[in-house]
Amino acid sequence: MATTDRPREERERQVAAAAARYEETGDERRAVERKQDAGVTFPDSQEALAARAARLLDRHAVPAAMAVEAVRAEPLAAPTAYERILGVSKDLQAWSFLPRGARAARTIARISVRENGRELPIGTGFLVSPSLWMTNHHVLTDADAARQCFVEFDAQVSVDNTPQPATRLELDPNGFFVADARLDFALVLVATGPDPRPPGETFGWNRLSAQTGKLVIGEPVNVIGHPMGRLKEIAVRDNMLQVRLDDFLHYKTDTEPGNSGSPVFNDQWEVVALHHSGVPKTDGQGRVLRRDGQVWQPADGDDAIDWVSNEGVRISSILKHLAALPLTSRQQALLAEMGPESELRPAVAAVGPVTAATSAVAASRPAVERATARVGLRARAGAFGGKRHLVFLHGRSQEGKEPERLRREWAGGLNQGLVRAGLPPVDPADVWFPYYGDRLVQALTAHEAVPHIVEAPTATAEEVVAPVTPTARTVYEEILGEAATKWYMPHESQLATERTGLGDVVGALQRRLSWLAARSDLDAWAIALVFRDVAAYLDDRRIRDEVLGCVLETMPDSGEVVLVSHSLGTVVGLDLATRLSPGVNVVHLTTAGSPLGLDSVYSRLLVGGPKRPDIVADWLNIWCPTDAVAIGCPLGDDWADGLSDLAVVNARDRAHSIAEYLAHAEVARSIGSHLGG
Repeated sequence: MATTDRPREERERQVAAAAARYEETGDERRAVERKQDAGVTFPDSQEALAARAARLLDRHAVPAAMAVEAVRAEPLAAPTAYERILGVSKDLQAWSFLPRGARAARTIARISVRENGRELPIGTGFLVSPSLWMTNHHVLTDADAARQCFVEFDAQVSVDNTPQPATRLELDPNGFFVADARLDFALVLVATGPDPRPPGETFGWNRLSAQTGKLVIGEPVNVIGHPMGRLKEIAVRDNMLQVRLDDFLHYKTDTEPGNSGSPVFNDQWEVVALHHSGVPKTDGQGRVLRRDGQVWQPADGDDAIDWVSNEGVRISSILKHLAALPLTSRQQALLAEMGPESELRPAVAAVGPVTAATSAVAASRPAVERATARVGLRARAGAFGGKRHLVFLHGRSQEGKEPERLRREWAGGLNQGLVRAGLPPVDPADVWFPYYGDRLVQALTAHEAVPHIVEAPTATAEEVVAPVTPTARTVYEEILGEAATKWYMPHESQLATERTGLGDVVGALQRRLSWLAARSDLDAWAIALVFRDVAAYLDDRRIRDEVLGCVLETMPDSGEVVLVSHSLGTVVGLDLATRLSPGVNVVHLTTAGSPLGLDSVYSRLLVGGPKRPDIVADWLNIWCPTDAVAIGCPLGDDWADGLSDLAVVNARDRAHSIAEYLAHAEVARSIGSHLGG
């Protein structure tokens, strides 16, 4: 049997099954159509509308001001209010709709099979983690079939409408391969090419979600793929969800057979389904019909079929299937890279006392191997005229890293923004870079010398990361609770659908972490680690003094300072303002990805609350709505006059990245304008 014969047979079975499901849901579909004819834009259940509206607002997909404007004119019942919000989302797209779509498109690759010396395109697929790629089971029926195939990223035309070079990569089913015929999906590892990094670090990947609220009946869907093996194409806007089944979605859109394996997106470019089949019109005997009404025969070709709809497999159903599989620890770890919203958690081995050798803690607190901690970097003499100084103040998780490399990364991000703003770039050697990463870890290790036991297999980010000392844990719990509240977490009685299954304090904290992770572009571990270190810094005066003393060792003792800080560094920077030399004036302060908007944080600062220090002449706070560390932002509502807030849209996998923050032209322009005096 030829390599392409079995996929063809599998596809024909999928088409027949899709047609049967379409016929079975005829009454439901006709009821939807009657409601739409009567003027109901989104003929879905009130529960579905509520979940969708909440997700849109939580993820800032609909600006709060526009939502308020849509519902404030008259008293509205809840379903009508939800429909108004959904209407805003459907009709008015933010400027980021197209660039986000372009970013999602890079994750998609064409798959081809080698057969008898030929290379034949057979479908589409997309990255769902740094290394895992998803397509249909009828495209990749088994591991042997995957070994005969390769994928091509960027197989598309450029903005000038000319073909651009594609990147060809091999599949590695020996490393990972899972497939299911009923749900018609296959998940396979993509081998690295000349670039040793996982392909997702180059092309990005889609964060899959097992949660509800991603799409309601009547909303448009968007499909990107390689129809008939052609270069990448996109079907947007004139498409609509018709019927939602337990495991499948039916929707109208313009797709062709080569779109098998394409991701089906909502307008926020979240994957809602895996496209797997067109739905043909059939007669009373279930036979496929041609557009002229005659019974279709295989020799007629797919173009002759009267396609009436399309069917995709719900992503939530695929994720549930994956969660139930008996997998090795390595396979579970690969699945866990999809992110927390996939609800695919890695297996956690039993660990003993917290040490540098403990694997769980090694990820959160790498050992500082050198006897002497790394020190900060001074700027070269005469930089910026010798009277003005640019200082970068980093956040947590920088231990064991070379300060020079970190300084170059920060400068690289800033220079991208400066070039976009039409300003000259800076030389990394002209930047002061205080470095306290190693000192912070040493202080935290002394702070938490009490053994911390974690039992497998139920260990969570909360259990491994949470501070041990009672006072620091109190601060940590307060920060997490406030952050979850600011992001509209429901009361415990409303969380039955979150499925955490935990009833104690640890469970409550983990639910808050999961809530924050699900509504941001950070995972639960990253959020827990940042807030853990902020809590320890604010709680223990010895840690605070150790960090501030370390920073002051590499700070100018006179002149005008432009201070750029990030994450925990923004908290340190505000405290630092109370200890700078009298000869120093902070002419500009930039805070990025900051937790300073949380009362539990700013009430414990050395400045004594949300008060702009007199030494700070100008302050710009930048934040990304999907950065959970900046959940308290904007700061202007709580802090005294003289503060400016700027919201930016960072890349989905770099919501908390300082280089991403600094690369925005508006941010760089604010910093660069102060460097020139």
